[in-house]
Amino acid sequence: MTSLQRIPKVDKILVWEGIQLLLSRHPRPAVIEAIRGVLDELRTAARTGLLQDADLAPAVLAGRVATEVERLAAASLRRVVNGTGVVIHTNLGRSLLADSVHAALDEIGFGYSNLEYDLEKGERGSRYSHVERLLCELTGAEAALVVNNNAAAVLLALSALAAGREVIVSRGELVEIGGSFRIPDVMRQGGALLREVGTTNRTHLRDYRGAVTGETGLLLKVHSSNFAVVGFTAEVAAGDLVVLGRELGLPVMADIGSGCLVDLGRYGICGEPTVQEFVAAGVDVVTFSGDKLLGGPQAGIIVGRSSCIAPLKSHPLLRALRIDKLTLAALEGTLRLYRDERQALAEIPTLRMLTASADELKTRGRRIVRRLCRELPASVTLTPLAGVSQVGGGAYPLLELVTTLIAVEVGQLSPQELELQLRRLTVPVLGRIHKGRFLLDVRTIQERDLPLLATALAELAG
Repeated sequence: MTSLQRIPKVDKILVWEGIQLLLSRHPRPAVIEAIRGVLDELRTAARTGLLQDADLAPAVLAGRVATEVERLAAASLRRVVNGTGVVIHTNLGRSLLADSVHAALDEIGFGYSNLEYDLEKGERGSRYSHVERLLCELTGAEAALVVNNNAAAVLLALSALAAGREVIVSRGELVEIGGSFRIPDVMRQGGALLREVGTTNRTHLRDYRGAVTGETGLLLKVHSSNFAVVGFTAEVAAGDLVVLGRELGLPVMADIGSGCLVDLGRYGICGEPTVQEFVAAGVDVVTFSGDKLLGGPQAGIIVGRSSCIAPLKSHPLLRALRIDKLTLAALEGTLRLYRDERQALAEIPTLRMLTASADELKTRGRRIVRRLCRELPASVTLTPLAGVSQVGGGAYPLLELVTTLIAVEVGQLSPQELELQLRRLTVPVLGRIHKGRFLLDVRTIQERDLPLLATALAELAG
């Protein structure tokens, strides 16, 4: 009998006692899928001469099937421990929501709400009204609107204000961000005609003025949030562009990306303009993200003059881009915290992590090491050391934040093996490898992560 012939069939495996137990706990299709997956692995091993007798023992085979069933049953979208030091990590869900938002999500998500019902008038209302007043209060804008992300905000604004007309933008501001989102592509989808002015590194007000024709519909400024041009450079300030727009009767729009509502320069984090600065400069339409420096849920926020926001509110594209009730609940809860800057800095995780001082992180790092070492075997070594974190999310591309790192060693595992095994846990632990060491950054590790981290390291230590 060949190795392939010795591998049992699906129907035979299904009657085994261990598999019958799995069938009592999991859907039959899932168990069959798991069995087939394991059998495919055995056939591959048989063809390459790697199949062992022990692999075919019922207890061993049933155990592999059970493991595969659990893997198939696990949720694909799940929590991870972020030890990378990247605060607004695009691949890890960007900003964390404040704890105070949790209750609002429970309340709105698991019950009926006045999403589009005006309780005062007893008639249909607008979902956007729940956050418009707050956004106007916080930014100084006359009107506001929210869609599902900032790319959608830019698309909607261009479609409503400049479809079929030219939009003038500096050549140095034709940015591309993650996921191949490019400003020229979005302009094309919105029906606007791109008119580039200036050069990659220098654009002047006269370049905009010289490009204006009877076909011009909008002047656009895009904040270069995910890259920096240094050296011999020049760009036109938003206020100067507004003066030109007023003179020529053209609206001015600014896509500022990250959407900062607090002047972080006071905390040593300089270089990112606030939304309020653009509104105060008179920009007609300002778009930005909700889940970057704002520290809220994914959303595209639009603020500005009422006369320019009104066409966006009535545009048919808005329905395709609208946000749901959970996003609204999370955004409203986040915005309310900004009414008191001290509360925002203390409770919004993104702001709290970004403004944490080097001394604070050093103290916390030592405390984490002491706590974990009490719970871990001697084969796990944790060493605090100095390092740097990154903001992430396309903001402050040149900024490095002084932080405390924890170098992790577990037995004889190499840094690469340690990274792989931590990444494959039920709750994955993600860090980085630098100069031959596996590192976790204290800045992005949450207090609620510590028990998970202790369990993970203990499991790896055996």
